[in-house]
Amino acid sequence: MYMKIICKAILLMSVLAMSGWAAEKQKDSEPKSHGFVRTEGKQIISADGQPLILRGINLGNWLLPEGYMWKLKVNTAEWQIRQMIRELIGPAEARNFWQQYYDTYVTEDDIRFIKKLGLNSIRVPFNFRLFTPEDHPEVWLESGFELLDRVIGWSKQAGLYVILDMHAAPGGQTGTNIDDSHGHPWLFESPESQERLIRIWAKIAERYSDENTVIGYDLLNEPIPHFEEYQKYNVLLEPLYKRIVAAIREVDSNHIIFLGGARWNTNFQVFGRPFDENVVYTFHKYWMDPVQEEIQEFLDFREKHNVPLWMGESGENTDDWVRQYRELLEQNDIGWCFWPYKKMAATSCLRTFAPPQHWDKIIGYEQTPRVEMVNVKDQRPSFEEARVALQGFLDHIRFENTAINEGYIRALGLDIPGK
Repeated sequence: MYMKIICKAILLMSVLAMSGWAAEKQKDSEPKSHGFVRTEGKQIISADGQPLILRGINLGNWLLPEGYMWKLKVNTAEWQIRQMIRELIGPAEARNFWQQYYDTYVTEDDIRFIKKLGLNSIRVPFNFRLFTPEDHPEVWLESGFELLDRVIGWSKQAGLYVILDMHAAPGGQTGTNIDDSHGHPWLFESPESQERLIRIWAKIAERYSDENTVIGYDLLNEPIPHFEEYQKYNVLLEPLYKRIVAAIREVDSNHIIFLGGARWNTNFQVFGRPFDENVVYTFHKYWMDPVQEEIQEFLDFREKHNVPLWMGESGENTDDWVRQYRELLEQNDIGWCFWPYKKMAATSCLRTFAPPQHWDKIIGYEQTPRVEMVNVKDQRPSFEEARVALQGFLDHIRFENTAINEGYIRALGLDIPGK
């Protein structure tokens, strides 16, 4: 009798132990959602389970410089800006310039200021070349990842969410200056570029898989322009997204995936049914009437597929237009991230900085046709003038040397600290 009782007890303990082990195994295989922003139906949900409306600013011109924000007219892509600076001060000093630029353009003071304004998020556009040299796909650059580590760390301290944005993909997703490419969206022609893009995102996702300050990954900025000859690439966009997401999900089940439409993030007809459970669809809209009709197609998409929307980029307009558009988005429960945080001598940004001494000579030089070297030499600033101009640029972009644009801040519905 006692032996039967003992045997039954041992059997019961074994069953309970096995059940506990199975539960632990199941728990290990489930997404680690605790503490992470996620999606639920049409809403983005914060870690504490509350609806989250993103209100943010793009850190444009930092990890992917754009010439128009330097007041350049010809050297508008990053590779052109870099070439111009090498011509002006030589390769050694140019490398030093860029190191100081990355260390100065966005600092912890900038991140704290963004938080004080009342914003809750930033979008960080970057160039893939920060992480791997274009001609050496087998090489990874720790220095590029450390730049992301830095801004994510500052944002964590300040209480800001971060969205990482592939603004310049291998081969180029637009073929224009904004993705620092070579005159054509080669990404959609090149299997090698696509595989490289997938590897980069997998590397980023693996590094930040457990970082809950990061909301998620904006896979491609404004892919495929509106030009007629490029519309053949539209059907390739979602399949590429699926491959990227599959690679990310192998290492990261925590973060939201942001998917932008074709035609500068405006064409959602390229999308079928959502293929991932934690996805937000993002659109960009510039220079249109800030009225309901201009965003209705995106609202219809949200209703049809029961997914969240996010307006990831807009601006470059009057304060009144920005205010009207921001209010329109909020009336429709759409989070937003306006463009950009900082640029030279402009009002359509949160902070601005003045052109340095001799900058007019830099402008004159960059606009000189390179047909005859004699013309270039006539327009070239002296080495000393170029050094003064570029050092002045680095001084002027420092947080303490920039000025706020009160009109733009108020257009975003924000309060100015101290006023």
